[in-house]
Amino acid sequence: MPDQKDLELLILGHTPILQIESHEEKRALNLLVRIAVANRLPVYQWSVTEGLKRLDIDLGTQRHNAEPSDVLGHIKSANVEGIFVLLDFDPYLSEPTNTRYIKEIAMKFDGGRNKLVFISHKINMPISLNHSVARFDLSLPNEEALINIVKEEALSWQRESGQKVSVEKKAVSRLVSNLKGLTFKDSRRLIRNAIIHDNAITESDIDEVMKAKYQLLNRDGVISYEYDTARFGDVGGMKKLKHWLHQREKVFHGEGDIQGMDAPKGLLLLGVQGCGKSLAAKAIAGIWNVPLLRFDFAALYDKYIGESENNLRSSLKTAEMMAPCVLWIDEIEKGISGGNDDGTSKRILGAFLTWLAENKAHVFVVATANNIEDLPPELIRKGRLDEIFFVDLPNAEIRKQIFSIHLDKRKVASANVNLGEVAQACEGFSGAEIEQVVVSALYAVRAGSGEMNTQYLIDEIKATRPLSVVMAEQIGRLREWAANRTVPVD
Repeated sequence: MPDQKDLELLILGHTPILQIESHEEKRALNLLVRIAVANRLPVYQWSVTEGLKRLDIDLGTQRHNAEPSDVLGHIKSANVEGIFVLLDFDPYLSEPTNTRYIKEIAMKFDGGRNKLVFISHKINMPISLNHSVARFDLSLPNEEALINIVKEEALSWQRESGQKVSVEKKAVSRLVSNLKGLTFKDSRRLIRNAIIHDNAITESDIDEVMKAKYQLLNRDGVISYEYDTARFGDVGGMKKLKHWLHQREKVFHGEGDIQGMDAPKGLLLLGVQGCGKSLAAKAIAGIWNVPLLRFDFAALYDKYIGESENNLRSSLKTAEMMAPCVLWIDEIEKGISGGNDDGTSKRILGAFLTWLAENKAHVFVVATANNIEDLPPELIRKGRLDEIFFVDLPNAEIRKQIFSIHLDKRKVASANVNLGEVAQACEGFSGAEIEQVVVSALYAVRAGSGEMNTQYLIDEIKATRPLSVVMAEQIGRLREWAANRTVPVD
């Protein structure tokens, strides 16, 4: 057991304080008890609700030592050798008296086998104690361990229900792959939930497992999980983008003979507002059949110094644990364009670029941007992302398809609509603007108590000034820049 061996080395070492951040409190305590018994050391546990008690043998509970300062004073004055475990002590670490007690205990324990161990889901150790603290992380289950958990839970459910569990080999492989990054306890729970739902492990379980995994991992609100992306895999158009993705799909998933192939990192989708960059991001996740995580760069920034960088690290770690996945950063220029923010934006950009260069997890970044002028050159140079695709204003044929899609979506009969005529009439319109033409025309139809026809749509087109007209100069510069520097999606 690697965890037990590694933790035992720390217990027998000279660092007086150990810090274990984990939601698996019971597992950590069991490890400590086994180590203590093997080395003939008593082990004590404290919690604010129960006070102090010995774990390796039952000697009752010292409830008079329930107060944090009381138990620290008791540990400091104790003349017995042992391991003292404090549970969920984090709220009391910032109190000056407790900090001083811990410092004095560390000096007393230094060089011996006595240990003060803190276990909690999060521990903010005072800076003054850092030199006396060693951190230990419980390992996460590897592929072999996860397969064993699947077998154990399947057999357990068969005994309980009396029904045989049906298992699809490919589904188990995907399930195991998608559970990486979770603890033993959480993995076991999600596997059991997948089994008891229908007495089986099938492909249909994977999506629910990923949603549950996301809920367990993401607690800061910076990343959101985009549901139901599979239907975007069949989106029309984007032929060149789809071809590019299909060429890299097996390498991204680690399938087939990929020796010597670099896994794709990501791409930048540049284009005119309302022309389908968000749709393209969803289509990528749908085509590759992986979760889509939407990363809100603006939500990173925190008024407390250093918290923005911590938010970034935490969010990227969540994405790595959700791998394989697509990480969609919408309007990235708003998050990293710099400005008068004491250098936070530059630090965020630097940390993000470092992660892009070093990331080995199968996290494919899709960044979207409307304004190339606001993007730092470090991001758009070759090597950061694999390619820059340009999403332009739709041509006549695509505009015709967009009209048809939005009329069908609203269950509007188009027998009296000449789609070719309305498509020609709205040259320069984006997909979003075409949708609004349909919406406005429906209101006009309702007010006139008639049926949708070509004229209603033409009237709304004439009443609209598209962005390509209102911001003609800016869009012209964007298209000119993209002409020889990007790959068109179609």
